[in-house]
This record gives sequence, structure tokens and C-alpha cells, in this order.
Amino acid sequence: QAEATAAALAGEFAAPVPIYTSPLARARETAAPLAKRWGRAPIIEPRVAEIPSPSEWRSGPADPLRERARWLRGVMSGGWAEAPAELAAWRRDMIDCVQAFETDVVVFCHFIAINVIVGAALGAEDVIVFRPDNASVTRIGTDGGSLALLAKGREGQTRIN
Repeated sequence: QAEATAAALAGEFAAPVPIYTSPLARARETAAPLAKRWGRAPIIEPRVAEIPSPSEWRSGPADPLRERARWLRGVMSGGWAEAPAELAAWRRDMIDCVQAFETDVVVFCHFIAINVIVGAALGAEDVIVFRPDNASVTRIGTDGGSLALLAKGREGQTRIN
């Protein structure tokens, strides 16, 4: 999937553009084929990382992945108005980051992160506004002050493990 996405993206730009990626391994691995094709290192951007887990149980429960899945299902079924301050700040930082891009860029990130940006572009307050598939490409435009959805990526079935 990452190779196919790299080939498609490489064909869309006349010259290589900056590549940004979440610090999480999955996003960095997906960015690698495009980075290799273009001969440029991706820029690690923490503000496009996936939604942070609640700090009170990151190092606490016996089964943090199961606890995260339960928590995440609840978050995904709601809206940003109910989000705790930590998540509201994470969301705002991500929107600010994307709004600040002054040139075309490619960003490799995650399911809820993509939903944050698409939701902001649409003026939606739901946490989930669509279900981007793995390695799909969503296009966003920005004028430095607002975001516009240019094209949603391919949708898929997402399962929270």
C-alpha cells in the first residue's frame, strides 16, 4: 500500500515537496517509499501524531491496549465539545500546524488525525467525519487561515483492536 501511494503521489507533483510524518512508526514506514523515491528525508512532526491516550493510565493498567481501545471507541462516538482539555489542545495544535503550511507538502499521519483536519475543513464537531483507509490520500487546501477539503481519501473499514 505504501509503495502504491508513493507512486501515485510522485506522479502528482512536478518536483518533490516536503514530506512530514508523525513520529509513530506506522506513519514513518508508510512515508519511507516516497522519501526514497524523492531522495529526501521526512520531517518528523509531533503535531500530526495520533490522538494521545489519557495520561492517567498510560503506565497504569495491566492491559493498556485493551483500555486504550475501550477509551478510543468512546471518544470516536462523540464530538470535540465533550473532549477533555488535553485532547482539545492536541486538536488545536494539529489544525494550527496544517494551517501554517505555506507550500504543498505531503503529510503521513493517522485515522483520527486525518479526521481532525477534515472536520476542521468542514466545520464539523464530530470526532469522526469519515473513515480513511490505510494509505489513502486526502487532499486539504489552506490559505494560512482556513482549511478546505479538496478530496477525501478512499474509505475503509476501521477496526479498533
